[in-house]
Amino acid sequence: MNLGQRQSVQGDSGVVGNRKGGVGRGLVAAALLVLLTGCAGKAVQQERHPDDPWEGFNRQVFAFNEVVDRYALKPVARGYHAVTPQPVQTGVGNFFANLGELRTLLNSLLQGKPGNAGIAASRFAINTTVGIAGLWDVATHMEVTGREEDFGQTLGVWGLDEGPYLVLPFLGPSTVRDTAGLPADIYAYPLTYVEDDEVRYALLALRVVDDRARLLDQEELIRGDRYSFIRDAYLQQRRFEVSDGQLEEDPFATDDFDFDDADFAD
Repeated sequence: MNLGQRQSVQGDSGVVGNRKGGVGRGLVAAALLVLLTGCAGKAVQQERHPDDPWEGFNRQVFAFNEVVDRYALKPVARGYHAVTPQPVQTGVGNFFANLGELRTLLNSLLQGKPGNAGIAASRFAINTTVGIAGLWDVATHMEVTGREEDFGQTLGVWGLDEGPYLVLPFLGPSTVRDTAGLPADIYAYPLTYVEDDEVRYALLALRVVDDRARLLDQEELIRGDRYSFIRDAYLQQRRFEVSDGQLEEDPFATDDFDFDDADFAD
């Protein structure tokens, strides 16, 4: 072997050594990256909302619903809001709300609230007759008002835990308990029993568009992460409804504190 060949071999060995060193450093960096990623993942899991253990799945469904809303429902709602006179929109909302009084009546009885059931029955009778099929909310002007009730609230009054937060395709925010009450809510709503399919679907579509149009102005209130804002607002509202607006007992909302000098000692 001549000197040139020896130099060539030594040069190749140096390249191989450098490559091995680069691979070693790459493996170390990769291991550190995996370790850091695992730690970050644990931190994210620890910060996850306690009522939303399925957040990953929920956010995917939420994103799907946002696309449907952005390109289909919201444009229709905007058009409906733009071309429909406000008195007509009010009448449409009153009509569907009046049908919901029957559901409130049934759930009030199931929750042991005969007073609210009587109010719902009175509202339905007044608005259906004097208010002409519920187009005018005469009962409210007569100060006959009560609380809306549904089967999700009934299950809560019966002691069933609300369960994890859940986002439903097309329907939006819910909980496991509210989702369990949906079939009963559907069967308690009078539109379900309209025999003509075209009329039933047309009324259901009108109800959806009208409900979406009423939310157009409220969207301006959303701040920060849209998903988190809607989730927290929904859970807070549902808990308020289930408890009929009664707040949990605050241990600090009393002046009966017992202190002695030892409590203020240095």
